[in-house]
Amino acid sequence: MSYYLDDCSMPANLPAEAKQKYREASLARNPEEKIKKLQEFMGLFPKHKGTENLRAQVKRKISVLKQEIEDKKQKRTGVATGPRVFVEKEGDAQIVILGPTNVGRSSLLSTLTNSKVAVLNYPYTTTEQTPGMFNYQDLQLQMVETPALMEGSSEGGAWGLQTLTSARNADGLVLMVDLSQNPVEQFLLISKELEKSKILTKKPKARIDIEKKHMGAKLKFIVLGKLVDCTVKDLAQLMKSYGIRDATIKIRGEATFDDVEEAIFEGKAYRPALILANKMDHPLAAERLEQLKKVVGKEMNVVAVSCTTKEGIDKLGSEIFGMLDIIRVYTKEPNKKDASMRPFTIKKGSTVFDLAKRIHTDFYNQFSYAKVWSKRLRFSPQKVGGAFNLEDGDTVEIHMKW
Repeated sequence: MSYYLDDCSMPANLPAEAKQKYREASLARNPEEKIKKLQEFMGLFPKHKGTENLRAQVKRKISVLKQEIEDKKQKRTGVATGPRVFVEKEGDAQIVILGPTNVGRSSLLSTLTNSKVAVLNYPYTTTEQTPGMFNYQDLQLQMVETPALMEGSSEGGAWGLQTLTSARNADGLVLMVDLSQNPVEQFLLISKELEKSKILTKKPKARIDIEKKHMGAKLKFIVLGKLVDCTVKDLAQLMKSYGIRDATIKIRGEATFDDVEEAIFEGKAYRPALILANKMDHPLAAERLEQLKKVVGKEMNVVAVSCTTKEGIDKLGSEIFGMLDIIRVYTKEPNKKDASMRPFTIKKGSTVFDLAKRIHTDFYNQFSYAKVWSKRLRFSPQKVGGAFNLEDGDTVEIHMKW
């Protein structure tokens, strides 16, 4: 499990009985029992501003568990009991389209993809998630339209659970606003619901991974960054107070004691995002676009389009690609003339070793050397080792030990 934290704090020093109840919830054998224990857990800490985040997290966990119960009923009976929680990923990356009602989410999906979606003028017409494939150069980007966000979506209102779970599961987000209305209000609504759902669109200061292990493995801390206000000994005591005695805790960046405690309850998920300002064909669009950009500042890119006139649509592929922070790497078999037509997509800063692992563990375990063709190299191919950093457009030929 991966948790991403910023500098928002959690209530520390929960009562011992609350921690005990959370331990019981963690050890519960079925979702029904977990829900009961989590509800009891919430009753053991006070209701005030300092516990709002924790209360929201636990409520979301309960909602997910309830959905899990419904999914099991559906599998058992073969009868659909509700919309799916999220769309299974396909293609090179999954992008979820979020926004209030009537901003043009269906129009965008219809414009970019082969998906057959109803485009209607009355509010809240989308009640299920709809995927479609957007071809950008040699990449396939899966675009997913979700039901409209509204105030209270993060607390389970309407289709909020499905929409925000999809956002958490995605590789990136398109936050869509309507320039024929007040785009600033719409952006702030989206931001508020994402924040309440623990979904960050700004890179956090710390990332914390908590991986529970088998009994007897003990606690292992890997600190690749910096602990701000605590020691490893403090964190070991914290873990044990929640009944976590066998786990590997990996900490990157600058992490506080509260950050680590929040990670126990499921912390924040970082998802890169851009803002799509639709309806540039409206008479007041230019003025409202500037107002939006002032509020957003340098936080994220704002792309102005019109799904009606298609203005700005041709720029969207490159903007999404840049937002995702990925590169395309092509592979070539030894003694073959041509490279693969379809690239591997990997994170910026990845090495030849990272690519080898992605292809197959045998390529990593039996790696000998690689040849790389790249425009940035003085000559190609160049023989390199596994630590060689790759860039977008590189072609790699991996040689293995025999």
